[in-house]
Amino acid sequence: MTVQVGKDSAKTRKTLKVGEKSYDYYSIPAASDAGLGDFSKLPASLKVVLENLLRFEDDGFSVSTDDIRAFAEWAEKGGKNPREIAYRPARVLMQDFTGVPAVVDLAAMRDGIKALGGDAQKINPLNPVDLVIDHSVMIDEFGNPRAFQMNVDREYERNMERYEFLKWGQTAFRNFRVVPPGTGICHQVNLEYLSQTVWTDADQNGTEIAYPDTLVGTDSHTTMVNGAAVLGWGVGGIEAEAAMLGQPISMLIPEVVGFKLTGEMMEGTTGTDLVLKVVEMLREHGVVGKFVEFYGEGLDNLPLSQRATIANMAPEYGATCGFFPIDGETLRYMEQTGRDKDRIALVEAYAKENGFWRGADYAPVYSSTLQLDMSTIVPAISGPKRPQDYIALTSAATAFAQYVKGVREGDDASTKEEIRWEGEGGAPEPRDIPGDEGHHKRGYVETDDGNYQLHDGSIVIASITSCTNTSNPYVMIGAGLVARKARELGLNRKPWVKTSLAPGSQVVSQYLEAAGLQEDLDAIGFNLVGYGCTTCIGNSGPLDAPISKAINKYDLIATSVLSGNRNFEGRISPDVRANYLASPPLVVAYALVGDMNVDLASDPIGQDKDGNDVYLKDIWPSNAEIAELVEKTVTREAFLSKYADVFKGDEKWQGVEVNGGETYDWPPESTYIQNPPYFQGMGPEKGTIENIEGARVLAILGDMVTTDHISPAGSFKDTTPAGKYLVEHQVPVREFNSYGSRRGNHEVMMRGTFANIRIKNEMLDGVEGGYTKGPDGEQMAIYDAAMAYGEKNTPLVIFAGEQYGAGSSRDWAAKGTALLGVKAVIAENFERIHRSNLVGMGVIPFEFTGGDTRKTLGLKGDETVSIEGLSGHLKPQATVPCHITYGDGSKTTIQIKCRIDTAPEIEYVENGGVLHYVLRNLAKA
Repeated sequence: MTVQVGKDSAKTRKTLKVGEKSYDYYSIPAASDAGLGDFSKLPASLKVVLENLLRFEDDGFSVSTDDIRAFAEWAEKGGKNPREIAYRPARVLMQDFTGVPAVVDLAAMRDGIKALGGDAQKINPLNPVDLVIDHSVMIDEFGNPRAFQMNVDREYERNMERYEFLKWGQTAFRNFRVVPPGTGICHQVNLEYLSQTVWTDADQNGTEIAYPDTLVGTDSHTTMVNGAAVLGWGVGGIEAEAAMLGQPISMLIPEVVGFKLTGEMMEGTTGTDLVLKVVEMLREHGVVGKFVEFYGEGLDNLPLSQRATIANMAPEYGATCGFFPIDGETLRYMEQTGRDKDRIALVEAYAKENGFWRGADYAPVYSSTLQLDMSTIVPAISGPKRPQDYIALTSAATAFAQYVKGVREGDDASTKEEIRWEGEGGAPEPRDIPGDEGHHKRGYVETDDGNYQLHDGSIVIASITSCTNTSNPYVMIGAGLVARKARELGLNRKPWVKTSLAPGSQVVSQYLEAAGLQEDLDAIGFNLVGYGCTTCIGNSGPLDAPISKAINKYDLIATSVLSGNRNFEGRISPDVRANYLASPPLVVAYALVGDMNVDLASDPIGQDKDGNDVYLKDIWPSNAEIAELVEKTVTREAFLSKYADVFKGDEKWQGVEVNGGETYDWPPESTYIQNPPYFQGMGPEKGTIENIEGARVLAILGDMVTTDHISPAGSFKDTTPAGKYLVEHQVPVREFNSYGSRRGNHEVMMRGTFANIRIKNEMLDGVEGGYTKGPDGEQMAIYDAAMAYGEKNTPLVIFAGEQYGAGSSRDWAAKGTALLGVKAVIAENFERIHRSNLVGMGVIPFEFTGGDTRKTLGLKGDETVSIEGLSGHLKPQATVPCHITYGDGSKTTIQIKCRIDTAPEIEYVENGGVLHYVLRNLAKA
């Protein structure tokens, strides 16, 4: 691999000798000495971006001296100078759900460039790309020793077409590596193995260059690696493809919010409790589009694994990233996780030489600050449907009762429903529901093992999952010790709880086994089910049929508790309405009680073998117990062993066949991989941006509509448009898999767009799911309505509220929107990644101005919308008129802000999307 450097970069280029090796690097102090400005007070996170510009100055990618001076002005202006810059990350990280469509697009681009008379070999990643297969495993089997192998077998049965395609990509494209299934979650593999904190490569002259390790990833939680001082964030697959093809990322110099941590975590609290509080505080502060950098003496008491947990959840607090500067803990973690000794020495020397080191005198300028004393942290959870909905554990049961009351009163069912037993044998005695004030519904389940009552708040899923927490040995060892103590007292999970353990890497299994804790976890149902994201991304698998039937028959508010980062509506399971994020030890405790109505902080969680009440404090390990086992079992040797053959895979992966050559031979019968329509019939020249005339409204959506709502990743039924498509193609329901696994087939995904079971289109009264009014005014599926409008060449618009597109970096949320014929989305504001993805697909995002909203305008969905000021010379962030004609014929005109933010984005939309722009340029070259 060769790193290109700019023509004018020599003035800041210096040499650093570390041991017996020498490296060239681009010096920030040298830039100051050259009269470019005082950069000494910049936060370390912003210095990473500055170094990037120094390295590429006058490189043909529009990096100018004025761009570099702007960073000094940023500090002079108190942390604000939103100048547009061109940034080039060192590498790209992908997971398979988002990676498959990216590779599909690359394969389609090879077809497209040949059609334009170009060379297919020009479509190759110029920057290193690692794709980790982690999103495919589902929890079909659980709670027994055969769960892992059976889930792996089913994974290969479901996904062989996708795996064959990815293996083809690995052989067809340069600079593209695949980490096979069963290795771990991409962010944990990235943190533990792939990342280097300081990267090295030869330049075009063969000289070894040292520079900060940076990346973008096709998953929003790419931010996790910022815990190791590696600047990275999530982008849509579209933007990632452009980056891997050498296209710089156009961005504004961000504000940097300084978050000062002081004090030390108290006994009985975990890193998860800390991050849930951080998420709440930063959401309230407002950090969308900003960097967050953590500093303060509290970092001296915060292990890197806990820093990574905080960095991981940057999408949940809305920031571009949550960065931790390089310090002694960074070096300790690199040593523990098996990094090369020379690399560790380079990281220390480079950080100190170039101003990236967090020492006792580290005091940069920040755009704004806030502070948290970690000694004030208490055990907590968040839910029932947003990560920022922080609840202290002492208030959890009360908060849940209030939530149930709100749901039931909203459903005009303010009294509990008495259910008559209809099964064989005697009905179980009705159990009291703690905190019930007459709002909870209840029902009964009949199984081969006995009958029992379910009610609002029954926990049917308890899952230790997700890179967010399974990367932290302190909470994983803590969970194992809770299981051990519970087992010793004779406690077990409740029979209606589906329990699972899905670590983010094989190293976790190694230290749990070394500590003897996996046996204790197994004993209460937390058997290994696979190495992947599982429940956190909706791959929780089906509930036992009698439980699912009872939930739906009696309309119960079933709940889940998981150690993940996302708990949006409809994400975890179609049978589960309320979802809570919690630390792994609390997940185990909740599995033991099986009921969100139980106050874990004060109520008994069960009885021991002698009938004595057991409380949470009786099974909770001390910090000293946890630390002792972490020290003993989490070793450098474990990391070296488990990552020795990380790209090799098991026998199943080695047996996957590879077909195809330079271009992909698209199998016409495949329901997983299809050639997308984006580049078909594309001419060599770009078009122009046109005004939108006579558009109809496809949906009116509320606040916090996430990419989960727009582009679901979980399961779907045969009655949905996507299900009907698969049935028509002879796919049995058992083989439907999930939306996420079928992202390589645009026919499935466009049918799944806006099809989340919990999405609410305000054009319809009280209807949940992907429905709207069609051209004839009748209710129908959004996909069917879009196709009906498409037949008449009628453009479409979407109206929405605040934080539109929050959540995962799902490019299909934008791709599906574009393929449905939507030309514009008009919202109160957008989350960063989705706004960029919409632009990347040629869909124009607009924001209301002047206090207008969908509500103040009284929109019903029968309006006709026209937007002027787009044709001609549209400027970034221009304000343009939007004419609305209501169903009764009355009219109004409002001003809306075009959120095409930069000049390059104007070109992307003119070309029909960023990939079209890149493809045309490569063809001409």
